[in-house]
Amino acid sequence: MDCYDYPQYWDLAFRDSTREEADFVDAVSRRWLKSKAVRIYEPGCGGGRLVVELSRRGYQVTGVDLSESAIRYLRRRLRRNALGATIHVADMIDYQCRPKVDIAINTVNTFRHLLSERDAVDHLESVAASLKKGGFYILGFHLLPPDAALEDREVWTARHGRIAVHMTLDAFGANRRTRLETLRFRMQVLGGKETKEFSTDYQMRIYQASQVRSLLAKVPDFELVEVYDFYYDMDEPQALDNRLGDAVFLLRRV
Repeated sequence: MDCYDYPQYWDLAFRDSTREEADFVDAVSRRWLKSKAVRIYEPGCGGGRLVVELSRRGYQVTGVDLSESAIRYLRRRLRRNALGATIHVADMIDYQCRPKVDIAINTVNTFRHLLSERDAVDHLESVAASLKKGGFYILGFHLLPPDAALEDREVWTARHGRIAVHMTLDAFGANRRTRLETLRFRMQVLGGKETKEFSTDYQMRIYQASQVRSLLAKVPDFELVEVYDFYYDMDEPQALDNRLGDAVFLLRRV
């Protein structure tokens, strides 16, 4: 069963990043925009943990995702919290926002689902077309430096009330020539009437610093303003080099 078909558990597993990501949107708005951001776009929004948080903060949010299950769940979640947002089942490769937005944000490796250079370029061009001039795209994903191990495992547990989600993430099968690897998510849900277990493999594209630079050079509507890591500290920019693993790119629409 596809883990993405259970957005209530998936979002719980990743919710610890939500406040930091939303705070970073606030910080980009304060530091880099001439006036406070009003409209935000999240391509690949999933079950909407960030859509909900940004809506709570008063932003006008647009979110799209290919998963019909995730969008149905997000609609219920917005109603339950008496919040409004514009959400659609749509492909982030070519979706364009109207009216244009001040900031777009895409984090936690969603971008790496785009498995070809053409799809990555098309996506960046569609986000650029969705942004006002001077607006920003906050794009976050893991890099695989040349000397990094090709296999890795992360394990963590997230809890809400009586529900606990135990997540195991295995990265394997990395091929630097094809620039593809597999991420296997194993999700165990405890605390309900019965234990639920899901496991799904997703192919992801591999990037190292030079490949990011090459990609961005193909999209002249964006300039790379700054690079951060997953601590989202505006006062701690990072060098885009082969030491960087967790990357958050701040791209300005020119």
